Amino acid sequence: MSIDVILQLTMVVSAVLMVLCILLQQRGASLGAGFGSSGELYTTRRGTDKSLYEATIILSVIFVGSLLAGLLIA
Repeated sequence: MSIDVILQLTMVVSAVLMVLCILLQQRGASLGAGFGSSGELYTTRRGTDKSLYEATIILSVIFVGSLLAGLLIA
């Protein structure tokens, strides 16, 4: 397998996993939270929510890194 194929597989796998992580995260409060009608605006992430949040960040860095590496190689 060439490096180009490996980068393409990395992009596809990281994109699919990133979408799944985003969809699995709990939804925040409604639009009213942005205008101060909810006290849940400044909450800390705990447990599974924190793990999904960190996994989303890691997968997005992997995705963008593989995308840039593919552009530099091509």
